[in-house]
Amino acid sequence: MIKIFKYGEVSNDELFYRQDMKTGVEDVVMDIIYNVRKNGDAALFEYGRKFDKAELTTLEVSEEEIDEAFEVVGEFRRVLERAAGNIVKFHERQKRNSFLINDEDGIVMGQKVIPVDKAGLYVPGGTAAYPSTVLMDAIPAKIAGVGELVITTPPGPDGKIDPYVLAAAKVAGVDRIFKVGGAQAIAALAYGTETVPKVDKIVGPGNAFVAEAKKQVFGVVSIDMIAGPSEVLCIADRKSNARHVAADLLAQAEHDKMATAVLVTDSMELAEQVAAEIDRQLETLPRKEIAGASIENNGKIIVTEDLRTAIEISNEIAPEHLELHMDNPFDYLDAVKHAGSVFMGRNCPEPLGDYFAGPNHTLPTLGTAKFSSPLSVDDFVKKTQYTYYTKEALSKVYEDIAEFADHEGLHGHARSILSRFVEDPE
Repeated sequence: MIKIFKYGEVSNDELFYRQDMKTGVEDVVMDIIYNVRKNGDAALFEYGRKFDKAELTTLEVSEEEIDEAFEVVGEFRRVLERAAGNIVKFHERQKRNSFLINDEDGIVMGQKVIPVDKAGLYVPGGTAAYPSTVLMDAIPAKIAGVGELVITTPPGPDGKIDPYVLAAAKVAGVDRIFKVGGAQAIAALAYGTETVPKVDKIVGPGNAFVAEAKKQVFGVVSIDMIAGPSEVLCIADRKSNARHVAADLLAQAEHDKMATAVLVTDSMELAEQVAAEIDRQLETLPRKEIAGASIENNGKIIVTEDLRTAIEISNEIAPEHLELHMDNPFDYLDAVKHAGSVFMGRNCPEPLGDYFAGPNHTLPTLGTAKFSSPLSVDDFVKKTQYTYYTKEALSKVYEDIAEFADHEGLHGHARSILSRFVEDPE
């Protein structure tokens, strides 16, 4: 049974508590990274046998395997292509342009926007396959102009990759795909092996080992974020449909036993109806064990006096996904300060964003929406700035620059400027 709290009658620590995400896998991951750096492909084959129970003869997926998968998925290709079109339409608007400023004589300044040369996308396996992650991570990279785009994803015991993942990769224009999962995949992308290329940026969700590996290789490569378990917070008014709200909470709960599903409402009656609906719907949910554990451990319903207070609670939690179950969601949108992605109204459940609508589904978790953003085209570009001054332009400001440098005690900086105008600056 999901817990129901009345706001103001329990401590904020209890309402806003998040589980400790320390996993104790740091040393294991460090050893895996070291092994991959030292032994390359041999270590990847070893971990394939150990963790995936797969006897691989090659690490890279062949063109024949991709083409075969594309045929196997049949009509699902149409769904992939429609979803990809929506994702392209949204992310095309995120493209940034280089700029140049030349409004003073003798001075030119500018910024170049440059895509990263190589990006690696991690696609989870295990209890489910995620072609949606392929589309969401690969399409922004392609729009950014990344030179080479590669995927790593764990194979099944038969040594094959899920055909829906391969079909999504083909639709998204991925260049190469490797049968490698876990922390070893992150190590391979960060340092390179005989087969897997070293990349400049690694993106994509994964389990605790993957998250820890991304943390440990950050600095050698760039990463998107350290993603925690999935989260949803639903704000629902008293007119909301309890069956719909319960289904939306369970949609997140079925991701992972550590996932978090929260309802904030201004109606105790709705709270009790949703709690009963969750119990009823759980009985027939195929992933009942996972969703039930999530609801038991991390689920909660918070009853408030009004919806403005509900928004304040949401901003404090800063959820990955925020659903606004109300007739007038745009009246409240400006008040939402911290959320990864917002789903507006009674007919916009979060799975719409997971698969199809267009905005990205790789989102900040664990309250990091207070200072970070969804995956976007920006994640796959970097900026280089440049400056040009003629001697005449520099002559108008050199004394100010030298004075600034002297005040900071960096007299060599001052001399660098002064030497253009004074024979022996001191």
